Amino acid sequence: MTWKVLLGIGIALAASWTALTIGLLLVRPKGSLLTEAVRILPDLIRMLRRLATDPGLPTGVRVRLYLLIAYLASPVDLIPDVIPVLGFADDAIIVAAVLRSVVRRAGIDAVARHWPGTPDGFTAVCRLTGVRPTP
Repeated sequence: MTWKVLLGIGIALAASWTALTIGLLLVRPKGSLLTEAVRILPDLIRMLRRLATDPGLPTGVRVRLYLLIAYLASPVDLIPDVIPVLGFADDAIIVAAVLRSVVRRAGIDAVARHWPGTPDGFTAVCRLTGVRPTP
């Protein structure tokens, strides 16, 4: 009986991992955007921390950002970092998906206020989120 339970848990975990990986592939940035996301990832992480501590943002947005920061800090990844390219790409894809959500809810102006990088990097963030930069 115990081996059936363990087998069931293993199958459920494998199915969940497969579904999450397929979901990541569906929401990933297309073409060179993924490469840009990986390139600006250090600036993105600094910006995420700044956004998460901004009391002017809605609580739901800050909770999403804290969960994202916890995921990025966690040694457990959806796709392990030891796998070349894909290991870091999953982090970039998840960051892009959460950023799209944050921009929809808080606006691009909040992101612009907290961006620590270059203007070119901010333009890449705007492309990742699918919005035009504010003039």
